[in-house]
Amino acid sequence: MILAVDTSLGTAVALIDADGARRAEAAATDPLGHAEVIGDLLVAALSDAGDGEVTHVVAGMGPGPFTGLRIGIAAARTFALGRGIPVVPVPSHLAAALTALETESQPFAIVTDARRREVAITVFDGLDADGIPHIVADTVLVRAADADAHLDGIRRIDVATLSAADLARVGARALAAGRTLTGDEPLYMRHPDVTVPGAPKKVGS
Repeated sequence: MILAVDTSLGTAVALIDADGARRAEAAATDPLGHAEVIGDLLVAALSDAGDGEVTHVVAGMGPGPFTGLRIGIAAARTFALGRGIPVVPVPSHLAAALTALETESQPFAIVTDARRREVAITVFDGLDADGIPHIVADTVLVRAADADAHLDGIRRIDVATLSAADLARVGARALAAGRTLTGDEPLYMRHPDVTVPGAPKKVGS
């Protein structure tokens, strides 16, 4: 089984079989409060999945807000460390694109709320040879008011929740193809609001 964890929007957890069939899925749509619910969601999903060994953990790497993403990625890494299994990092928009491709057949943009009146946009066009959504324009941060002008007629799909099962499926296809879809650093899109203060200035004697 493959476990997927994503906290780029709400909090989503799922387990799939090697063939991509969903074994269990649990989610909370609240864009905040990830830390309060992720443990219970993991327990629920693992219980619902029944017997079977988890062999990989797929971590949704964003785009998303700093605190939310850190919680999901930390949970994925901690689970994997405890089981001695690998973590597979996957951009979260790929999961949303795979879901959209059930009905979409033309270039489209996945659009997610980045807060502060901004949105994150990634443009896709179909699947590549490995069955992974094909990115034709990398993720960018755009003022929400400017999003339509930026897309210039490309169909937009505004996403408020994410399928962890589809995130797991993207990770499974990447594993099967021997591909790495992204690095270990989350896609925050902007720096966190809270920063570590610098060293105090020296006061002359």
